[in-house]
Amino acid sequence: MGLTAEGAGLAGDRVVAAGSTARILVAATARALRGADCGDLGHPSPLSRFTGAPEPVRRAAAARAAGRVALTPAQTAEVDAERVARWMVDQYPRRRYPGVVLGSAHGAAAHLAVALGVPWLPAAFELTAHWTHGAVDRPRAALDHGAALAARLLAGNSDVHVRQVHCPASRGALAGATVTLAVRWRRLPAAYARFLADRLEPGAAVLLLRDARTWPVLDEGRGHSFQVGSPASGLEPVDFHPDAHALRQVLRSAGGDGAHWEPPEVSAPPGHAEHGVESGFELSARNWAGRHGHPLHRVLFPQPDALSAATADLYRRWLRRSGKTGDRLVVECGRLLDPWQVVRAGMVPYWCENATRRRVEGVEWWLAGSEPFSSVDVLPEPPGVRSPALAGLPQWLAVAAFGRRRRSLDRGSARGYPVSSVPTRRATEVLRNQPYDLPVPPPLRLAEAVDVLRDTGAHQGLLVS
Repeated sequence: MGLTAEGAGLAGDRVVAAGSTARILVAATARALRGADCGDLGHPSPLSRFTGAPEPVRRAAAARAAGRVALTPAQTAEVDAERVARWMVDQYPRRRYPGVVLGSAHGAAAHLAVALGVPWLPAAFELTAHWTHGAVDRPRAALDHGAALAARLLAGNSDVHVRQVHCPASRGALAGATVTLAVRWRRLPAAYARFLADRLEPGAAVLLLRDARTWPVLDEGRGHSFQVGSPASGLEPVDFHPDAHALRQVLRSAGGDGAHWEPPEVSAPPGHAEHGVESGFELSARNWAGRHGHPLHRVLFPQPDALSAATADLYRRWLRRSGKTGDRLVVECGRLLDPWQVVRAGMVPYWCENATRRRVEGVEWWLAGSEPFSSVDVLPEPPGVRSPALAGLPQWLAVAAFGRRRRSLDRGSARGYPVSSVPTRRATEVLRNQPYDLPVPPPLRLAEAVDVLRDTGAHQGLLVS
């Protein structure tokens, strides 16, 4: 079955999971390059209206909500990864750019792109598909169902790898109603190559960001791989062992039973986790850049905190060079970010991948070793699930306490935490109340940004080449 003809397959906005990180970051970056904020980006999930409902009601709501937004098995066969790539690039204003940022989904990537005045394009996208009669506590059944769906998708898309992630700690009851598939391009999509050829200025550089985290993976070499749990859960692989106390807590919260938990055996060494970049994608991007006279720089980060800290340090230097204080920090989390409002207010952004203790500890350590900020505003995204790995509100308050004069934890985000749901536009609403600090600094040059990342990120573990 071929899906390469123009207009074939499902529309990109129907395929890419609502609320997925890559989708939100493309939307936020494209808006910022137009001089617009994220005030029109709403709730990532229909579950928001069930905030405060009893857990069984929330689980039933999860299944109903998944039925409205997930793809059917037949629709997975209609996915055209090339059409998704066209949808991504079509969101950006039609003009020439002095560079581009590619790679792993990370909020700092969007902030980097906006400071540079360039687009950000992901190396993968996430979709969810129905799992009728699924069960959150049966990973083997999830593997069987996901493998069948992946086979349908791969039949029409030879240039992608499908990584299935079964993680009740991150997705709660939804992990028993749908399967999550991360579709990773194994080479630069044709739509990306055309976009770069048409929109990059002569000699403009390409910046490739790669998440280097690893995780146990089952991969039999058929284009589909499977992982139980995720580093984004804030747990360790051992926490998904049948006897683990953390797993029992997670499954109980999601309506499962640890007695049925039998994950498949994983004999191979750990592979790159779901937010990694396929080696073929990097090679293809490097070859394209070399043929067309564009230098390519790569930034490899061992943990999300490393890129977040280096980008925050970069922003502080950038702002101060333009005569601004660089003294006001906003700590964003997950989908709660707005790159345009950050730039408009002259603030320093630090992005937490999610609300796990590990990620919040990352910002605490960075703040402890940084020059103090006069104000610290904190936007904790409630994950909508319960997990022993999550940070409590006191830990978020401790982050805000680093502000010398202003210490603010957003009450709207904290209300109902951790099981509530907050729209992306909440970050916009909070940041709109910050005083303007105009004019916006002139865009950074990409070569300069690479030098600063190499300098400030070395002690964070960044590898810049």
